[in-house]
Amino acid sequence: MVSSEPNGFTALPRGGYLVDTSEGYIQFGSPPETIKDTMGLEKKTPLVFVLPNKFFHVEKGISIAELEFPIYFNFFFRGGKKTFIICSAEQKEQLTIVLGESLMGPQEVNLSSEFIDGAESFGFPDIKAEMAYFRSYKTMEEVVEFVLFDDSHKAKFGGITIEQLPSNEFLVVDGEKKIKIPGEVDFHVKYDIGKRLEEPFQPPLIGITCLGPSHGFDPSDNTSGFIIWLNGQGIMVDPPVNSTEWLRESNVNPKFINSIILTHCHADHDAGTFQKILEESKITIYATATVMESFLKKYCSLTKIPRKEITDLFDFIPVVIGRPTIINGGEFYFHYALHSIPSVGFEFFFQDQSFYYTSDHLNDPEAFEDMYKKGVLPETRYQFLKDFPWDRNIIYHEAGVPPLHTKISYLASLPEEVQKRITVYHIAAKDMPKGNHLTLAKFGIENTLYPEITPPKHQEAFQLLEILSQIDIFSGFPIEKAKEFLQIVKEERFRRGEQIIKKGTHGDRFFIIASGNVRFEGLSSDHSAVKRYGTYEYFGEASLILDTVRQADVYAETDVLALTIEKTRFFQFIRGSKLHENLIKLNSIRETNTWKTLTESQTFRGLTSYQVTQLELILKLETVKKEAVLIEEGQTFQNAYIVRSGTVVVMQNHKTIRELGAGDFVGEIYSLTKGLPSHFSFIAWPGTELYVLSQEDAIQYIKKNPGVYMKLNTVYN
Repeated sequence: MVSSEPNGFTALPRGGYLVDTSEGYIQFGSPPETIKDTMGLEKKTPLVFVLPNKFFHVEKGISIAELEFPIYFNFFFRGGKKTFIICSAEQKEQLTIVLGESLMGPQEVNLSSEFIDGAESFGFPDIKAEMAYFRSYKTMEEVVEFVLFDDSHKAKFGGITIEQLPSNEFLVVDGEKKIKIPGEVDFHVKYDIGKRLEEPFQPPLIGITCLGPSHGFDPSDNTSGFIIWLNGQGIMVDPPVNSTEWLRESNVNPKFINSIILTHCHADHDAGTFQKILEESKITIYATATVMESFLKKYCSLTKIPRKEITDLFDFIPVVIGRPTIINGGEFYFHYALHSIPSVGFEFFFQDQSFYYTSDHLNDPEAFEDMYKKGVLPETRYQFLKDFPWDRNIIYHEAGVPPLHTKISYLASLPEEVQKRITVYHIAAKDMPKGNHLTLAKFGIENTLYPEITPPKHQEAFQLLEILSQIDIFSGFPIEKAKEFLQIVKEERFRRGEQIIKKGTHGDRFFIIASGNVRFEGLSSDHSAVKRYGTYEYFGEASLILDTVRQADVYAETDVLALTIEKTRFFQFIRGSKLHENLIKLNSIRETNTWKTLTESQTFRGLTSYQVTQLELILKLETVKKEAVLIEEGQTFQNAYIVRSGTVVVMQNHKTIRELGAGDFVGEIYSLTKGLPSHFSFIAWPGTELYVLSQEDAIQYIKKNPGVYMKLNTVYN
């Protein structure tokens, strides 16, 4: 029996609520991986799930209606049992699209444009025949059934009635028992960070970090995913859910990761991708057009965000099979794996290293033979699958339960010299056989693999230019400036705890953090404030530009590698640009204590220091002397605002909806950026101080920081 709390339900460790009823377990909400909380219970995973009103947390990029794995588990591991979903008609429509992409695969598939020679390309698959071969059900209705709330907001399942109350709570009536369930389902980050690094992680020339070695039904480990480090930048491959939080806790700067490779759209492979999109700077996603189309269908439906808005949040580069794709200096070649839905694997070459990743893939010569005889595999596809490149230096190969995955016994039967090159993913530690030469992927930043490699030419110059390209104030500088940067920049190292700048002294150089973290103390605008900066951030410009003494003490919070530019050379470097003017504006706005306002704001407090600096660069401070209508209901508007002090009243149809105070965002970001009329009036009281954000500046800012866009989607009523 599952142990219930006194209120009649159990709050699951990863989120959601479980009720033990006369009809079996009923689960309310299904955040990612909650199946790992229930699959070991007496009555196994619930067959009945109730969806809350809000089932996607846009701010965190997490679905709390992640039902793919419960459906798979109930059907494949519990003798073909069907999963029941209790929801509204609108939610059924949303989930039908989501589950259709993952359970059935895309309805329309045309891979010709994705191969360099079209359908004549070597290895071109009959993808629909492959998908049909793996499915043991013909329709989605065989595995899932929807039960809808009626007009009175009630739904019946067997002898149980579930009612949606006006408070948004649920009432479960089971005979004489009545159990009230919260209407909002929370989710809880659950992961073991392994060993947190004492010093901030410094990306290598080449490396592989395991984000998770296992599969979606393993309660003791993360689902599979990893980071490829090339040239000091990271490429996430199918990041597991909560990878972004784990990396931050492990002392890894999110700005080091600029790309994602999305192999396919099963929940254990795409759930962390949307989170990464919303994290900080705009990222690039590499996938085939078919895989991206499935991803967009799923997440447009889950979030109810229009397709154009979602595609604006990231850059998409479609890969072509047979044509190299250059990512962070590596030469990548993609291919379609053998799986139940379109799924890509890849290999890359970098200097004298080669790497192969299978993705989810059935690697079984006997299965290839069977599929070839049945006409599922065309001749060249059959040959491509048989000719696996076992000679690559590093092979990351999935394993699991056939027929969707490769039998571990097959990998363990390969020659010893091949096994030694294989790192196994997608398998629980308990299922790894003994007495072989295979390596099980090991989770944790401290277990990052660092293959030996011959450094490329001009590596030092490349690293310096990479840092320059990451500094927002130098964006758009011409190539001549890059050459000048290489000539004037110097490296300085500071030990943990060492003072870098002493308050009250005259500034003599400009600092860029190449690695490490620094801490500011005794800021003139707020003596109690402590500010922290990390890799790719800069400081020391204020006293140079304004010709004043240093306004704060700066300490190395970790070991720090800084790039410095002497004062005279710094002024020469920025001559002819708007940088001098912009830095004066930046320091002027900082005198108004923007840092405190933004970091203590309910809306903005999750911003990184880098994002705060970018926002400070585009804000202007104004004071309202008499009551003023900032934005009028039904009218388009050119500015949004952030309250520094005072009060702004939100009104709709001449009724007061809310009052906004210090740190609150004023305006509707979607209407502002699209030039649409406001749904509300915003009226500032006399004496209110406001930071003004123009339409054009807002558009450019959220292009660079898509996650902030979601934070600004304030709901006022």
